[in-house]
Amino acid sequence: MSKRTTFPPVFWVANTIEILERFAYYGIYMGFGIYMSHLGFSKGELGVVQSVFLLLSYVITIISGTFADKYGFKKMLMVSYLAYLPSILLLIYTKSYSGILFSMMSIGFAAGIFKPLISATMRSVTDRTNKTLGFGIYYAMVNIGATLGPLIAGHLRAISWNTAFLANAVVIGIMFLITLFFYKEPPRQIEGETLRKKFNDIAIALSDGKFAIFLLLFGLFFWLPLWSFINLLAEYVEKSIDTAALYNAVKGLLGSGFAGIISHTDEHGIHRILGETISTTAYFVVIFQLLVSRVTEKFRAMPSFIVGMAIASLGFIFLAFARTYDPMFVFLGIFLFAIGEMTISPRIQEYITWIAPKEKAGLYIGANYLSFALGGALSGITYTSLSGWFGNQGHPEYVWYTLAAHYVIGVIAIYIFIKTLGEFKELEA
Repeated sequence: MSKRTTFPPVFWVANTIEILERFAYYGIYMGFGIYMSHLGFSKGELGVVQSVFLLLSYVITIISGTFADKYGFKKMLMVSYLAYLPSILLLIYTKSYSGILFSMMSIGFAAGIFKPLISATMRSVTDRTNKTLGFGIYYAMVNIGATLGPLIAGHLRAISWNTAFLANAVVIGIMFLITLFFYKEPPRQIEGETLRKKFNDIAIALSDGKFAIFLLLFGLFFWLPLWSFINLLAEYVEKSIDTAALYNAVKGLLGSGFAGIISHTDEHGIHRILGETISTTAYFVVIFQLLVSRVTEKFRAMPSFIVGMAIASLGFIFLAFARTYDPMFVFLGIFLFAIGEMTISPRIQEYITWIAPKEKAGLYIGANYLSFALGGALSGITYTSLSGWFGNQGHPEYVWYTLAAHYVIGVIAIYIFIKTLGEFKELEA
């Protein structure tokens, strides 16, 4: 392999911004099921909010990506912060279902503006010698934020939910200042195309049957189960697993100091693990992403996706076992799912961006987010609602067996795609 090119300063500035945005985003979202349960809303109502939120946050990326290609990444980043901040603060002042739905739609709009900008920056400042490592670092930084956000927000919501929301709003303010003073627009070719032309380009890309099928398959068979995992796990841990027994097991294995970081003392003086503090793959990704990236860069992308989905399906099975056998199985389930996610998620973004010309990175990433949107939009109204039905039957763990089967079907579907339509050719530069 050729000697890797050194990353420029904007690479690290952009990654810092990504840490903070994921801190705020997941600080709100990972505990949101617990929050709505706390307010007395049903799983069906929660599922609608999740689906609308995810659909909006990913559809907006198309507009964001096209505007970013025309007007620049920095300007669009600043717009996203100006939309983000009042949307988060609105959660403090509204507790009705319609108010919460509107607040989350507003946050989804802001997140949708932000989403493609940092990954497009990564594409603009990497080349063939450092692209896999660069996207691996980027994905690890995403997960530093996704680890710290729920961890800190979990402890703050034990004080009050409004305190947690306010802390996330402060983080958005810090992002604004960092971007204003330190983010330098990365050099890339700008063609000056009109917005209409860019939308036409998306339509042309989607008219390619092979590419459209690729997006459809990953929306249905990777992103839908992944978002279901994110939507469901925190409340599943909080409500369906013996979190007191889990605390004692963690304390015995890793000591009271670590157990205290991820737990709180309830009103009866019992130590319990906070659902959102462990219900993420992020802490495993922080530790293992670079290693997984180093391994997977030696293999073609599509076969790697199949392996990742198979491993993730095993993770779902152990999440179900955490309720019926031993609460500590929850960590094995999350770990296995994390390995699957690390194998697939950053590689998909790298794969799509290297299909695209460098000057159209934002456009192609925006088109790719249609796949994200499909999976996210279906996740709440399907699996969140289904989890409520299984819970009413006294078997909340059954949703994880169903999700495992979903991934197995996905493995078969991707294998058929490779055998019938083949893989995409990546560009050399």
